Amino acid sequence: MLARLLREHLRPYRRELVLILLLQILTVLGMLFMPALNADIVDEGVVAGDTGRILELGLVMLAVALAGAAGSIGATYYAARAAMAVGRDLRADLFTKVQTFSGREVGRFGTPSLITRVTNDVQQVQMVALLTFNMLITAPIMCVGGIVMALRENVSLSAVLLLALPAMAVIFAVILRRMRPLYLRTQEYLDTLNRVLREQITGVRVVRAFVKEDTERERFRRTNRELRGVSTRVGFLIAMMFPLVMLLANLSSVGVLWFGAHRVDAGTMGVGSLMAFLAYLMMILMTVMFATFTVLLMPRAEVSAQRIREVLDTVSSVVPSARPVRELPARGRVELRGVGFGYPGAEQPVLHDVDLVAEPGEVVAIVGSTGSGKTTLLDLIPRLFDTTAGTVLVGGVDVRELDPSLLSSTVGYILQKPFLFSGTVASNLRYGRPDATEDELWRALEVAQARDFVEALPEGLEAPVNQGGGNLSGGQRQRLAIARTLVARPDVYLFDDAFSALDYATDAALRASLPAYTSGATVLIVAQRVSTIRHADRIVVLDRGTVVGTGTHHELMAGNSTYREIVLSQLTESEAA
Repeated sequence: MLARLLREHLRPYRRELVLILLLQILTVLGMLFMPALNADIVDEGVVAGDTGRILELGLVMLAVALAGAAGSIGATYYAARAAMAVGRDLRADLFTKVQTFSGREVGRFGTPSLITRVTNDVQQVQMVALLTFNMLITAPIMCVGGIVMALRENVSLSAVLLLALPAMAVIFAVILRRMRPLYLRTQEYLDTLNRVLREQITGVRVVRAFVKEDTERERFRRTNRELRGVSTRVGFLIAMMFPLVMLLANLSSVGVLWFGAHRVDAGTMGVGSLMAFLAYLMMILMTVMFATFTVLLMPRAEVSAQRIREVLDTVSSVVPSARPVRELPARGRVELRGVGFGYPGAEQPVLHDVDLVAEPGEVVAIVGSTGSGKTTLLDLIPRLFDTTAGTVLVGGVDVRELDPSLLSSTVGYILQKPFLFSGTVASNLRYGRPDATEDELWRALEVAQARDFVEALPEGLEAPVNQGGGNLSGGQRQRLAIARTLVARPDVYLFDDAFSALDYATDAALRASLPAYTSGATVLIVAQRVSTIRHADRIVVLDRGTVVGTGTHHELMAGNSTYREIVLSQLTESEAA
């Protein structure tokens, strides 16, 4: 999986890869020639007392060292450039893919896991790519070249390599076998830690309200302890590798010195050749060790690549049409024909055979008890989910055939839990329409009953807004979210209990000013307060996902027991009348 992922994302950087290979070959050649030149200096210069030969070979060594250094610098530069580009492209691909997901796919992966995949998992793949370019590519070249050069110095001493290399391979194989399952658990614990931390930060007020600080602290400590435990085992295995390799290298060096000393004493081998052989031995073993360090990281990168590929290979349940419709024959008209919807794994569908028509200029309210499917019904209109039965039409066209950008500009959705982005009041209001003028912003704020508090801010429209609108009250966030949709001027307005955070006076003032601003547009309102929807042109009553009544407030009060029960739970008989 890792190789496939890297192969796909390295195709645009073939030029850099060729340069890395050539520069690494130059670097390795420089390193391989240095011990041989050093041996010649000792045997032909120092032992023979030939100063001229020492100077001559010293200049050659200097040139080789400079060439090797230049190759190393160039290889490192292009390796970093290619690896960082791969990381950038992976993050961009993941972000783009997640943007196509419906709520179903986001719920399947979970927000903490998606964040971990875009950040930590990509970082693991990026790091392995960098180490591969810097270390793994040089390993086979260095090993082959080192063995050839070692044989050139002395064939019989090369028997030490025949013992050292298989022993090192056994050590690495045992460690690698134990690393992969540990790396898989590490990434899972990272997801869990991310989720716990996100819940505790987001729900800090709930934690404090129920005096659960100690409980949450223990929950975080337990998750953190689990991550520490598996990370410690991974660290122990990595730490064991270095002393084992150094022990093997030192034992090999002792063997070379023991047998080499006899050959030097017998005059069949020079001191310089013995020094060169030792250098090649250490060079080969160290290169294999560093390459194996890269290989040790591969199980974790393999797990990360698999998690990344899961996201990239996931097909969204909301797929854009191959031939999207870019013009609406009946702007503003919303129609649901026999709509049904069920969440994956649910025992029963949320909506059953829902029929609904809303015409331009009409205000349609949707009411029902908790869990009756009101929000789900609204989610189907902007195509946050696709229906599992029936058809949703906007402007006379099935939403599955509409161009996504056209659908987004046609339908404005104000959620029950508004979300504001970090920036300013103006940047949030212009989110759906960047070219809106200041006069249009102030007009929308006035309709949304937000003008007074925005004018009271020192910077006005340029007042800063923290992530999620954390520096604003719930009612202020709600009004700014309503104003943001009003600025966009869609043909269809969907209000999902968008007045719930407003006091009764503000609610009434907003409802009074809204019709003049949205005249000609279709308005669908989901609300819990009967006072918010009692004057709607038409009220649709949902019960357990089924439409059980349609009509005006007075018609439903007279002939629909479900609606009457909802109304009388909030108002007296005289107030309802």
